[in-house]
Amino acid sequence: MPQVLRFVLFIGLMLACVVGIHYYLWVRLIRDPAPALHGRILLTVLLVALAVSLPSAFFLSRALPLPAARAVLFPIYFWMGFMFVLFVCLLGAELVRLGSGAAVRLARGAGEVADPERRLLLARLGAMAVTTTAGSLGAFSVHTALGRVVVKRLKVELPRFPRELDGLTVVQLCDLHIGPTLGRAWLEGIVAQTNALKPDVIAIVGDLVDGSVERLRHEVAPLAQLRARHGVFFVTGNHEYYSGAVEWVAELERLGLRVLRNERVRIGTEVASFDLAGVDDYGAEGLAPGHAHDLERALAGRDPTREVVLLAHQPRSIFEAARLGVGLQLSGHTHGGQIWPWRYLVYLQQPYVSGLARHDRTLIYVSEGTGFWGPPMRLGTKAEITHLTLASPSGPAETRPA
Repeated sequence: MPQVLRFVLFIGLMLACVVGIHYYLWVRLIRDPAPALHGRILLTVLLVALAVSLPSAFFLSRALPLPAARAVLFPIYFWMGFMFVLFVCLLGAELVRLGSGAAVRLARGAGEVADPERRLLLARLGAMAVTTTAGSLGAFSVHTALGRVVVKRLKVELPRFPRELDGLTVVQLCDLHIGPTLGRAWLEGIVAQTNALKPDVIAIVGDLVDGSVERLRHEVAPLAQLRARHGVFFVTGNHEYYSGAVEWVAELERLGLRVLRNERVRIGTEVASFDLAGVDDYGAEGLAPGHAHDLERALAGRDPTREVVLLAHQPRSIFEAARLGVGLQLSGHTHGGQIWPWRYLVYLQQPYVSGLARHDRTLIYVSEGTGFWGPPMRLGTKAEITHLTLASPSGPAETRPA
């Protein structure tokens, strides 16, 4: 399917979802509870304005200067997330309403006429309960998203990993999404946290930016301060291709990062080493000149007795990685779903959503992301800096996934 047609279909589907969800919110939270006329009109106008703000954010993020864009977009993105939380809470209330209604009809007889006053009271109580619950969850979600990023530590044993390198550490960052919501000050904190771990390797696994080099050059400058004994490596994510991937590759290399584009490097010494490979984003083909996901090219001619650790933004690279004998794949992209229960929809596109898993003989670790995209909210997930310790297979059994 042509990229333009795919984009048009995507925009059409998103607009249909926005309109449909806002209409449903209007029915359950404004029409059915029937507040006083002036209040009903005011709430309806507000809901329409909020609905219009979501597609407008796409244009505002590009048209406004960055400081103004952040001030305007933060509440819009918050509404994006809060709208979803409200929608999920309403669906839960819908199940309760249908169940209680069926129970009442069974108890009183199916032929009894419904009491309009009772129906109105229940609608108002339901709307109040839903907005209170959603408001509490929304506040908690914002606190979680804007709080300190946790360091998640785990040990990973790989069968071909050289014993001489046991204890080598990789710090994985991904999905930082520097742009309309997260900026330089936040990134400086992430760089300081990362350097404090004294890693051997730093791997940034895509979706670093949401915006052009010209717009965000100053914001990402702290990346030049990252320090690791064997280097700082980067692979593209899908958002780099919305932001000018060719220009970003050049800018990141100027900052001292090694961008792995369907290639590998040796990590270690002449005596003991492993291959660190990286690929362009899974969907890169056709989005930037010369860019495409090509793992076979990255691994061509390698010694199959050497261990290989792969940096691939999307977890769905795992199928080819397992076929080609990769030992460990490090991915992101999913944010762990970011706002529960979105993670279950992520499974429609990705085979793994978060944590360490085994796919055939290949291990995969999917980070829940270091930043967030869109809504400044996290519900049921935590932003993380991942600290991995690599070792040969000699450690305790509990370090290995089932």
